[in-house]
Amino acid sequence: MTHNLQVERIYRSESRRVLATLIRLLGDFDLAEEALHEAFFVAVQRWHHDGIPDNPRAWLVSTGRFKAIDRLRRQARFTPLLQEQADALEAADWSAEDVEDDRLRLIFTCCHPALAADAQAALTLREICDLSTEEIACAFLATPVTIVQRIVRAKHKIRDAKIPYQVPSLAELPGRLDSVLRVIYLVFNEGYSASTGADLTREDLTREAIRLGRLLMELLPEPEVMGLLALMLLHESRRPARTSASGELVLLNEQDRSLWDASLIAEGCALVEQALTTPRFGSYCLQAAIAAVHAEAPNAKATDWPQIVGLYDVLLRAVPSPVIELNRAVAVAMGQGPLAGLALVDGILQRGELQDYHLAHSARGEFCRQLGRVDEARAAYARALTLTRQTPEQRFLEQRLAELQAHQQ
Repeated sequence: MTHNLQVERIYRSESRRVLATLIRLLGDFDLAEEALHEAFFVAVQRWHHDGIPDNPRAWLVSTGRFKAIDRLRRQARFTPLLQEQADALEAADWSAEDVEDDRLRLIFTCCHPALAADAQAALTLREICDLSTEEIACAFLATPVTIVQRIVRAKHKIRDAKIPYQVPSLAELPGRLDSVLRVIYLVFNEGYSASTGADLTREDLTREAIRLGRLLMELLPEPEVMGLLALMLLHESRRPARTSASGELVLLNEQDRSLWDASLIAEGCALVEQALTTPRFGSYCLQAAIAAVHAEAPNAKATDWPQIVGLYDVLLRAVPSPVIELNRAVAVAMGQGPLAGLALVDGILQRGELQDYHLAHSARGEFCRQLGRVDEARAAYARALTLTRQTPEQRFLEQRLAELQAHQQ
């Protein structure tokens, strides 16, 4: 592996952890980001001659910290208070052993209740997951300018309100949990089904979300934490089978289940069972229970669709959502036929909901295709194609449209 490729690999694996530690040490998002980039710039030059250090993360944190101190001292000529800040940073102790939980500290900071919910998610995806503003905008159906504004406002709020960079106390934790779970799941979903790009999945994000889920589980083994971790593990277990060797999308009922990760399934199912024994389970546990029913079926035909529909009914009562309705419609179609599913999807779309959600139109196209309603299927697939920005999904929809065209000729 060439030197530049090694540095790039370390950037991908370590940059967010280094940034989280620099934010803790420096107390400033923007200063930490500048220090991170300067540290990697120095690394490219020095590591070429000196070799990669045994602990590159600690080296990068130390280098970034001193670069930030130098920057503050240069600026202190114009703002004397910065000299005091630089002196304090230089005098402060830090240990390479303390960095492992920094990303968990950072996620609680990004998800602080003083921040608006949309700002929490945008800030977490940017700072913890290194998504671009364009990728975040696509995920939230917003413009990049809007996302930048949310992130800037959130950083200012953290600075001005002196929001602490720490994991809350056990007494505070339950009240802060919902937003953290929601954002961790957002991170996982972006990895499980990337909003844009050439690949269906981003393993770095799913792995990181699961790691954060495990850390949170150690800290607070509540039923919903178990449920979210189980849900992520069960979904992740199917990742190797979700695309073909050539990168093409493979639908759930067509996947080679021998490729599913049995160890992740076992761990996820055990967590579901443990969580459901308590009276405090919620939406993540119910979603994990649905995923467990899929995981335990030896093949698609053996799937217990009535049980899945029943779980969706309970989930909808707990968390009314048109996306959950859509997922339930697919389950109904699998158990009762495409006509039943189509009626439910049409009901959602006729209410004006999910009009810009490509999976709703893709599902409608699939049901119409199965029913032989070719013109409607073509229109639905074409609409879905205009809405997705993910290359494998685009190829899948183009293939469906080509098949329909060939069928009519």
